[in-house]
Amino acid sequence: MTQMISCQSETDKTVLTHYMSLPQDKDTVMVEYIWVDIDGDGLRCKCKIFDFVPEKASGQNSRYSCAQTMKLVEDSHPWFGIEQEYLILDANGHPFGWPKNGFPRPQGPYHFSVGYNKAFGRDIVEAHFKACIYAGVKICGGNAEALPAQWEFQIGPCEGVEAGDQLWIARYILFRLTEDFRVTITLDPKPIPGDWNGSGGHTNFSTAAMREEGGLKFIEEAIEKLRNKHDEHIVLYDPNEGKDNARRLIGSHETSNIKDFCAGVENRLASVRIPRQVANEKKGYLEDRRPSSNCDPYIVCDLLCKTCILD
Repeated sequence: MTQMISCQSETDKTVLTHYMSLPQDKDTVMVEYIWVDIDGDGLRCKCKIFDFVPEKASGQNSRYSCAQTMKLVEDSHPWFGIEQEYLILDANGHPFGWPKNGFPRPQGPYHFSVGYNKAFGRDIVEAHFKACIYAGVKICGGNAEALPAQWEFQIGPCEGVEAGDQLWIARYILFRLTEDFRVTITLDPKPIPGDWNGSGGHTNFSTAAMREEGGLKFIEEAIEKLRNKHDEHIVLYDPNEGKDNARRLIGSHETSNIKDFCAGVENRLASVRIPRQVANEKKGYLEDRRPSSNCDPYIVCDLLCKTCILD
């Protein structure tokens, strides 16, 4: 009889603590290299061991283009705040906490929720906050979202290319945590078809002029520039040339229609929203609600500056 060998992919994390506590040469440096993979929405990494601290590596990718743009607009002091939505899945790719046969209760009780039967996966979220803070990532908040097991964390405010750096590292830390919690994360903009919210990468943007008294005038001017470049932004706001976002931006479930551009005060069905406080104070920032959850933040920030400042 042939003996069947099961496929094991999990380890006992308590064993790791022994090896992590082994003393190391004080001059030895473990450097983790992180890069965006060819698909544009995933991450890869490798570790190298040095006896010195190496200089930062840079590549000819979307970050390079973004950094070049930020040099051109540095006098405008562009600030960004990015809202990263994501869905937690179990080890088998099923939405975390959802019944194996059927669906949970419809949307309504999950947004900003508290409670065992509403907020699924909070341990992962709390661990992510702590790890990001420990690593010096500019994470500024988060909450449960409209879809059960869907969460959001926010990065910022960050100036220039740093916004993209901070978001990619926060994503990396989140993906690494899944190895310990034995779950997976999806950044798919519409992870569950049907009457469920998708996941976005809403990007808050401002310049120094927008943040000063009377800045609403500059916000409105920027919105008109975004209106004129709507199609160009839509193509580049997700790695699949707008096709992923087409499943999310349908004019409902707190989204605009991908084919049309609209803006409004406190309108969550708008392409670009002016927050109520900004309208009242007549200064502040705008929220571009079109970027997908799997967006490349370097491309989004690059486009916003090119369109709103350089054009």
